[in-house]
Order: sequence, then C-alpha cells, then structure tokens
Amino acid sequence: MTVHKEGYKTIAIAALAFALINLPSFHYISPNGQWQWLSWAILLITLAAFLFLISFFRVPNRTPTRGDNLIICPADGKVVVIEEAFDEEYFKDRRLQVSIFMSPANVHRNVNPISGEVVYNQYHRGKYLVAWHPKSSTENERHSVVLRNNHGEILVKQIAGAMARRIVNYLSVGQKIEQSAEMGFIKFGSRVDVLLPPGAKVQVRLNETVKGGVTVLASW
Repeated sequence: MTVHKEGYKTIAIAALAFALINLPSFHYISPNGQWQWLSWAILLITLAAFLFLISFFRVPNRTPTRGDNLIICPADGKVVVIEEAFDEEYFKDRRLQVSIFMSPANVHRNVNPISGEVVYNQYHRGKYLVAWHPKSSTENERHSVVLRNNHGEILVKQIAGAMARRIVNYLSVGQKIEQSAEMGFIKFGSRVDVLLPPGAKVQVRLNETVKGGVTVLASW
C-alpha cells in the first residue's frame, strides 16, 4: 500500500496540527497529575483522526482486471443506482446508469473503466448535495469524461458529495488511455456515475460492494 500524491500536502498540514495540539498539551496539562488523563485523551483522539486521514489517501496494491469486452468499476464503494436515465450533457438520449457511492472510508482513487481514447472532458461547477441524492448527478460539482473504443462510448462522472470539495481529473481530450490506469481522485465522500449504451450487460448488483480497477461493472 502507498499514499496517493493528492494526500501529501493534506497529510503534512495534519501532521503539523497534530504536533501543535499535542506538544502544548503535554507541556502545560500533563505535568498536573490530576489532568494528565486529558493529555492522553487528546493524543488518542488526534492520532486516530490523523491515521484515518492517511488511510483516506491510501492506494492498495491490486492486480487489475482487464478485458477488451469488459467495463471495469472506476471506483471503490457501493452500487446505489442501476437504472435507465436520460443524458442531457453529451449523448442526448437514454443510457443505462450505474452509480457507485464512495464513503470517506473507501479508496478514493478513480481508474479508467476501459482502454481507448478520451473524446470529451468537461468540469462543471455545482452544488454539494449528499452523493446519494438523485439530483447530485446533474446539479452537484462534477467532472465528466467520455471514453471511446471500438465497442462504443461510455460517460464517466466524478461527482462531489456533501463533504467533497475537490475533484481531480488527469485526462485530456485526444489522450489514449489504458484500462484500470489512474483517471483521477475525489477528496472525501463522493460518487461516480457510469453511463453505458443500452445494450451493455451489467455485471454488478444493487448494494454490491465493488473495487475500482478489479470488479467487472459491465460487458459490451
């Protein structure tokens, strides 16, 4: 397991805050034996928060799943939506939507569901509704990309949630991409939508827990 580069600055700031809280605590509070327990309580609470922050930016070692006829889950989390939806942004028709909710405890690194070419890339400002809200797909801050290969096109939306305030996307139009390679990162709770052609065969179930780059989401 490694730590994602998006976490370096955040973790460094958190480490500084950890020191600034605990050093004065043990210097001024701990010498008073009656209140020594308070210093240890502060240490344990701030240490737990610091370790959780590090775990949020973790990148686990995994063997990626690949296949020309496969569409791989772009994110870790739980499948919260499998339904037909009208896409107003790019396709302008009905598509099969599969949505993955990412809690703060999930890995937040996003990967490419297929190999191919990036043909559309657009960032949208928006609201910060909770990620499982039905309107979060169209009203929240989000970053949309369309990926194309010889089977067709899919649209992937990185959607900010109530806690997320930064979406990172590393792709650009015209770029050739590899399946399960890194696509981007979303800081804190969020959601990823995948819009598939109507004929795609979904391989996941509602409420199933999936792993980005590993679990097969659908097939062409």
